[in-house]
Amino acid sequence: MTRITIPELAAKKAAGEPIVMVTAYDFPGARAAERAGVDMVLVGDSGAQVVLGHDSTVSVTTDEMLVLAKAVRRGTEHAFVVCDVPFGSTEVSDAQAVETAIRFAKEAGADAVKLEGGSEARLSRIRAIVAAGIPVVGHIGLTPQTAVALGGLRAQGRTTASAERLVAEALGVQAAGAFCLVIEAVPAEITELLRAALRIPIIGIGAGRVDGQVLVLHDLLGITEGRTAKFVKRFGSLGDEMTAALSAYAAEVRAGQFPGIEHQYAASDEAVEAARATLAALTE
Repeated sequence: MTRITIPELAAKKAAGEPIVMVTAYDFPGARAAERAGVDMVLVGDSGAQVVLGHDSTVSVTTDEMLVLAKAVRRGTEHAFVVCDVPFGSTEVSDAQAVETAIRFAKEAGADAVKLEGGSEARLSRIRAIVAAGIPVVGHIGLTPQTAVALGGLRAQGRTTASAERLVAEALGVQAAGAFCLVIEAVPAEITELLRAALRIPIIGIGAGRVDGQVLVLHDLLGITEGRTAKFVKRFGSLGDEMTAALSAYAAEVRAGQFPGIEHQYAASDEAVEAARATLAALTE
């Protein structure tokens, strides 16, 4: 099976064919996404919270992200794999950013890396990584890695200044060489303007109907505990099903019902007798 390419993603935008992206953080998640026929799989730094138990995405390291990315890559054949570069791995310099991106390309086999932000420093990082031959996906709007500077995990583009900044950042990310742009938690009216103005595909998350959509796998499957963001829709209740299955397992073990005969292996009489004789000899 051939892997989807950047020109194919561009063609989908041109044809008005929605692009489907989903996050995945391990081999089983990647396999499920692959079987479902998604176009792109994002190894998001949200894995810091979703699978590693951190309080925010800021805590995750490059080495931790590479472990997740390698597992996802092994689970995909057709989907285009994008990897988030974690906070702290690109902020120091263009050289650091290129070095990090190369690790994801070489060690994890990433098809592209994703960088948050649209400041001039971030645009410089995008240009440097693209110049090194590694495709880049941009990410503007709500950028979780720097949410503190934005006043928390809140929607962007709702004020005049914020909307103006988003437009400038979107155009800047495209000019810097990104082939795709994720926009998070931004009013649909703003992203619709950008969708018409940009040549590159826009993947939305809480940003209305643009060229494609992305959701966190655990959110859409109903595994995430507690309150989720406004833009999340649960397409399943796997969390409840997992708890029910584990509860049933625990109950059968405690009641002596599991394992049954059908779950056990049979041994010949000779093997049992040999084990008995050996045990007796060794414990005399």
